[in-house]
Amino acid sequence: MNNSLTHFDSQGQAHMVDVSAKAATHRVARATGRIRMQPETLALIREGTAKKGDVLGIARIAAIQAAKRTADLIPLCHPLPLTRVAVELDIDENLPGVHCTVQAETVGVTGVEMEALTAVQVGLLTIYDMCKAADKGMVMSDIRLLEKIGGKSGHWVAAQT
Repeated sequence: MNNSLTHFDSQGQAHMVDVSAKAATHRVARATGRIRMQPETLALIREGTAKKGDVLGIARIAAIQAAKRTADLIPLCHPLPLTRVAVELDIDENLPGVHCTVQAETVGVTGVEMEALTAVQVGLLTIYDMCKAADKGMVMSDIRLLEKIGGKSGHWVAAQT
């Protein structure tokens, strides 16, 4: 495990990492998370009867938009030219709730982990926002990176939990 924190200089000051010497490669990151809710709330989503409209459709667009705006939200992230953002929103009756998985891709000098993670979180927050009138007790959890491909560190896959 690498214990050096690259966002701090030798004096301990926060800075944006210099990536100018890194090679541009195809980079991919997959992240996931979930939101638990009351079964009645999930029924509103599944049946398309939530008062604010198509919950999953709006959450998908919000997640894509969030991936594109990550550098505006996370102070030391580099702005990236994303080549692909794919969002999967799966209803899980047993949870009950929704699983969100995002795959972000770029060809560049730094990875897209933050874009995938930000997209998952904003997608789930959008579900919360659209359904909070019916269920204020929804819980977002298990947001994590599943996999990253590309760059100096190569291919990394999360341990099963």
